Amino acid sequence: MPSDWMVPDWPAPPGVRALCTTRAGGVSAPPWEHCNLGEHVGDAAAAVAANRRLLQTVLSAQGAPVRPVFLHQVHGSKVLALQPGVPDGAQADACTADLPGLACTVMVADCLPVLLCNRAGTRVAAAHAGWRGLAAGVLEAALQTFRAATGSGQAQTAIESEVIAWLGPCIGPQAFEVGAEVRAAFCAADADAARHFVPAGAAGKFFANLPALARQRLRRAGVDAVYGNDASAPWCTVSNPSRFFSHRRDAVRLGSSGRMAACVWLQP
Repeated sequence: MPSDWMVPDWPAPPGVRALCTTRAGGVSAPPWEHCNLGEHVGDAAAAVAANRRLLQTVLSAQGAPVRPVFLHQVHGSKVLALQPGVPDGAQADACTADLPGLACTVMVADCLPVLLCNRAGTRVAAAHAGWRGLAAGVLEAALQTFRAATGSGQAQTAIESEVIAWLGPCIGPQAFEVGAEVRAAFCAADADAARHFVPAGAAGKFFANLPALARQRLRRAGVDAVYGNDASAPWCTVSNPSRFFSHRRDAVRLGSSGRMAACVWLQP
């Protein structure tokens, strides 16, 4: 595994594995150097395929094959339940698995990747949480898969207190300038979300704290065990160009940006 890739520091149970790629490793040429995993950003198909093979090799490093399942993400809240034989490219912004060997995978380049597992180690999920998906309820939809798997015999809060979350790198609160409509979308669901928006200077513009908004949504859903991105500078995709891809930073300047992947799976 490239030494720069991120292994979540969270108390996941035995049998649950997770990682998040960075720019390190891979074979892509500029402006996608080096480990771009997105097929839709203009990179050479052969380079993307090689990078995806690298990822699968790393996931399978303990001997048993593990396949990352790539989604066609549309900034929505649909959750796909992974099964053997499911193809890449299904339209969804989150996925879940209760079978070993299928890695729930989301691609990001400023949006927030959220990885989930239960303390029993029987189910995992990954969500692509840009502001649109987060406001639309993608995290709540992913958590619903844990409730549905457990059944109706337990209270919702008891079920979700058994869920652990890890937040990966994303655009930081000093870089994520948004319009008033974004603030309104979050405040409509929870007025307390307003504290995660700071006026940016221009009329109707705010700096949004995406990791804090995700933590707030998770807490409201009963998930208190949240690890990873604390909105500090090392987690910001925009301000760490040598480590992270960033669509907002690179798309206008360079014409495109690569994609990283965050994966969580049950080890075979």
